[in-house]
Parts: sequence; C-alpha cells; structure tokens
Amino acid sequence: MQRSWQVLVVFLFLISALPSSSFSSAELPLTADGKVLELDESNFDLAISSFDYILVDFYAPWCGHCKRLSPELDAAAPQLAKLKEPVVLAKVNADKFTSLAKKYDVDAYPTIKIFMHGVPVDYYGPRKAELLARYLKKFVAPDVSILESDSSINEFVEAAGPFFPIYLGFGLDESVISKFAIKYKKKAWFSVAKGFSEDMMVSYDFDKVPALVSIHPNYNNERSIFYGPFEEQFLEEFIKQSLFPLVLPINYDTLKLLKDDERKIALTIVEDDGGDQTKNLINLLKAAASANRDLVFAYVGAKQWGEFADSFGDKKTTLPKMVIWDGEDDYLMVTGSESIIGNDHASEISKFIEGYREGRTEKRRVAGPAFIGFINSLIGIRTVYIIVIIVAGIMLYQNLTKDDNEYRSIDTPARDQVEQTSSSTSQVERTEYKAGDKED
Repeated sequence: MQRSWQVLVVFLFLISALPSSSFSSAELPLTADGKVLELDESNFDLAISSFDYILVDFYAPWCGHCKRLSPELDAAAPQLAKLKEPVVLAKVNADKFTSLAKKYDVDAYPTIKIFMHGVPVDYYGPRKAELLARYLKKFVAPDVSILESDSSINEFVEAAGPFFPIYLGFGLDESVISKFAIKYKKKAWFSVAKGFSEDMMVSYDFDKVPALVSIHPNYNNERSIFYGPFEEQFLEEFIKQSLFPLVLPINYDTLKLLKDDERKIALTIVEDDGGDQTKNLINLLKAAASANRDLVFAYVGAKQWGEFADSFGDKKTTLPKMVIWDGEDDYLMVTGSESIIGNDHASEISKFIEGYREGRTEKRRVAGPAFIGFINSLIGIRTVYIIVIIVAGIMLYQNLTKDDNEYRSIDTPARDQVEQTSSSTSQVERTEYKAGDKED
C-alpha cells in the first residue's frame, strides 16, 4: 500500500513538472464554429496558420467604437462560418497584448486586418453585421466568375454589392483577365459573360465585342468601356485606372485607398461638395478625367473638410480652385490658374491642365497648422496619447523638483506636514488617473 502511494506521488510530481504549454490552449485545434475567437500571444500564430481567411479586430476594452463593433462581429460570424470556404472572425485585446499590437502597427482602436493565407491587409469596409458579411464574401469568391446568361449577369452584379468596382468581360476568354483578377482580387470583382443578349449591350453601353466594362455601383453605376488592345500592358493600365471613379470625393476612407496609387492627384477644392454648382463642375471634371487618365481627379468641399482644404494655399483664394497634389507633402499651383473663376469652367479646367503639362507651375508645401487634423488622422491616437503622457511626465517632474527646493527653506516640522499633504495629494492623483481614462 505504501509503495502504491509512493508511485502515485512520483507520477503526480512528473505531471506537475511538465511545461504548462503542454496543456496550453495554443495546442488545441481551432474551428470555424461561428463564434468570434478570442486571441492572445499564445494562440495568435496558430489561428493565422489554421485559417486561409481570418479577420482580426485589434480592440481596447475602454474604446467606445470597439464596444459598438463587438456585437456586429458576433452577428456576422455565423454567416461567414457557413461559407464553402469560411471566413473566421477574431479579436485581440491590443491594450493588453501590446507586443501583438506593435508587431502589426496598431496605433488606433479598433484596427481591423484581414489575414489572407497569413498575409495581413488593412480592412476599411463596413462594420454593420449584414454589410460586413457581404463585404468579406468577396475574398473567398472565385477569381473570375463565369456568367452564362443575362439573368446570371444581373444576379452577379446584385450579389457583388456596392463596395468594390465590378469588371464584366463580354466576349472575352477567362484566361485574358485571370492574371489580373488574382492580382487585384482584394480591390475588385471580375467576371466573364459567355452568354448575353443585345439588351445587355444596350444596358452596359457597349456596341461591339470583345469589351471589358468597369462599373462603380457606389458612384451611380458609373461605367468605363475598354475595347482593347488586350495585351497585358494596356489591359492592366485600364484596370488600374478604373479602380476609382472618374472623379473621386476626398474623405478619410478614400485617402486610404489613394496611398496605393502612384498617380498625381488633380485636386479641386470647392466651397460645398453638395451644391448644384459643384455637381455641374464634377461633370466637367469627368470629361477632363477621361482624357487625362494618368491623373487621379478628385474633389473636396471646404465646408465638409475645412482642415484638409485649407492645407492647400491661402484661405482667401477664390473657390473653386485646382492644384496638382503628390499625395504627400507637396503640391503644384499652375501659374495663371490659381482659381477656376468665370462662367466657362470647362475652358478654365483645360487651361489648368495645359499649364500643368507645359510646366508653368509653382511648387509649394502643404500648410502646417491647418494640416494638423489630417496628420492626426494618419498617425493614430496611440501616438498622440504617448506624447501627452511624456509632456505630463515632464511637467510633473518639474513641479516636484520645484516643491523639493521649497521644502529645504522651511523647518523640519513644517516640512513633514507639507510632505504629508503632498503625499496625500499625490495619492489622490494616482487614484483618479487610470488607463481607462484614455479616449479612442
């Protein structure tokens, strides 16, 4: 009996001596069961390697936007788990697991990334459950959808939704665009229509085949038609230039999209981007954009985003005005075309483009103080927060040093009383300040 107890004790000792990682959750298999996975440093790499498509929400518990996003992810997860090739949703407390946050450049909350075969891509899509699920289905769809009839074309366009441009190839072989369908899969839908009627040709505004039609559902179904030549160089050029509508409205989301485009931006600054005068001007800009595809044509309203608009020159300049922006710190003013004034805006736009082509320009830097709002939107709240903490620390140190010098000039009892008071005050300050006081 005594020997049995000795054997049992030795066995338990050996079990307890095993590394804790032997029973870690990281060793347990992960499944796409329709629930949002809670990831940390022990199981993050396993999750990324276990699923071809996984969306990760890097959040902070105190962040209001994160709290609103969480139930949307819970609602979308079951829909995405049912797909033939499931998309898994997961989240990481980036405020706690800081090494993961640092590794993936998380400096604002929430930061959302899609890992496709282990490669992270920033997610800028919708955050409501139904729209989020519809958006993510794009990433597991076929590279090129084959459409056999008018009804299948209509169904494909309807299912694609408004978030990506759509490319429809009429009378094209799948092999012609398959390479670019794979390359630009993260940014657009691709399809080839093998069966279609003349009604489809009228509907999509092309009169001969082969033709490649690009559609922007989010911009009044704006279309561009490409009739060839279908060599790789020309085909890719059309696809790249058609990823944006002819004239792109500038806001926080579209600026993020522009960072991957190498073209310069012909930026028009208007008073109000929703005014009737602006709508007429945009139609004229579309004509200019069609003839100058090497530029991205865009516009912004001073009323809608004054900080950004004021970054380009004197506030007193009459609007509308145009500049050529490099997408970063520099822009060009065209001499003699500082403003688009007068009744003939079409001539003024042509004059501006001609002046730019001929090099009659003046290089300027994007303004500093007025540009702060734009810069803050890019650097993220974590960086701002760190700066505030450093400044507060310096001020606190200076204050304590000043108080210490004053204590030397008073007698011991008084000094003890002051130190006791200071200690109590410091304790109150420490109690009042918590990490939860941060703002997202």
